[in-house]
Amino acid sequence: MSRLLIPVSIMLAASVVVFFPGFIGRFRLRVLDYWSELLELVDRTVFRDLANQLRMPEKFSKIKSRLLHQAETDRFQESSPPIDMRVLNCRIQWTKLEEENSVYDAFSLEICGSIHAPGDMCDTTLQILILDVTDGAHDAKVVQSRLPQWSSQDGRDPSAFCYRAGLGKLPHRVTTLSDWTAIAQIRFDWLLFPRKGKRQLQFTTSIMSADSNQELAYTQCSFTCENPAFGYMNLQENIERTNILAVALAFAVSAADNKLYDCEVELIKNWARDNILENSASDKDELKLDKALEKTIAFFRGGNKLDTYNICDEIVGIAPVAQRYDILELCLYVAQSKGSVTAEEITFLKNMADWLEVDPDRFRIMMEKVLPVDMHEVRDVETILGITSDMSKERVRKHLNKEYGKWNSRVTNADPDIQTQADQMLKLIAEAKSQYTADALVS
Repeated sequence: MSRLLIPVSIMLAASVVVFFPGFIGRFRLRVLDYWSELLELVDRTVFRDLANQLRMPEKFSKIKSRLLHQAETDRFQESSPPIDMRVLNCRIQWTKLEEENSVYDAFSLEICGSIHAPGDMCDTTLQILILDVTDGAHDAKVVQSRLPQWSSQDGRDPSAFCYRAGLGKLPHRVTTLSDWTAIAQIRFDWLLFPRKGKRQLQFTTSIMSADSNQELAYTQCSFTCENPAFGYMNLQENIERTNILAVALAFAVSAADNKLYDCEVELIKNWARDNILENSASDKDELKLDKALEKTIAFFRGGNKLDTYNICDEIVGIAPVAQRYDILELCLYVAQSKGSVTAEEITFLKNMADWLEVDPDRFRIMMEKVLPVDMHEVRDVETILGITSDMSKERVRKHLNKEYGKWNSRVTNADPDIQTQADQMLKLIAEAKSQYTADALVS
């Protein structure tokens, strides 16, 4: 936990001293210009949504207006304002914080100067807010809190970081700290920044009256740090970008057999509308999306192909595993929609699962559920049963025994569809066992 580092005794002693190109950028597939239309749509709708989410409430406007009137120095250099002991001053030091046998990077906030209270023995509270001003004070964004105890509790953006702690009673109307004094340590991992990379932060420290919440003194200082993780705007952008790439993959699956069925197209269109457009999207936005989708359909019906390996590689870099499974589920249902699945589609789905770096056993379970064996136009025994070329004969034997036990237990299932699938799988297992037994005898 953050610690208040200025005890009341120090304050008493000190009192006698006189003091997300758009967020997605350009799509790397370089297939047709139409895809940029879809990106531009998402670009606009996402930024509008983010603008609504990140618009600063009235209580932040005071802080933001101060930033606007403050002379900007080099955005990636620490500011070193002159010290005026008649007012409150602050600075940030990068430090290591030891807690519970672990060491954490932390910001150590220090103050010096004068605090003016309405009278003697005024009980006070410390408040620290952090804004990201990397893009300038006019486009300041909140730094969010990863922990609920350091989230705003008084009408501000509920996700914004807001540190508060009791500071104790000030013995006199004017209390002056002549030396830099550490008052709080804020762990780096408590904070969620807007974006990854080099960030310019603005710390606003306020001394408040504990009784009236009146601001007695405030000071600001800036600090530059490197954020190695995706920020909350990056994460939102990655979700939207991944949804666009998912649509591309879904169409690629549909066209794997060089045909594009209306039922497949309609399923993909509905998914795109649900996952790319925001709930408040206008009719104009919907029309623009539909236009982009129609051009996508024409692209695939013209026999064109995408570089699906690179699409999957990009998804792996920006999407969590759970979202990758969602993409595979979409593609499986696209293959299912026409009632049968071709060998080309199965091969494509297998490759896609490999490229998306998901667990092969989990993917096969998904495929068994969505594409049961009776839907396969060509029954590739090894693919259906999960036999791979790197398996030894002994490993194949054990794998088939395991599969036999799984499906044999489902023969008596109350669901007749599961019973049917189990019977079919047991026949395939028997066929595979016979084949591998024969191969073993020959060898």
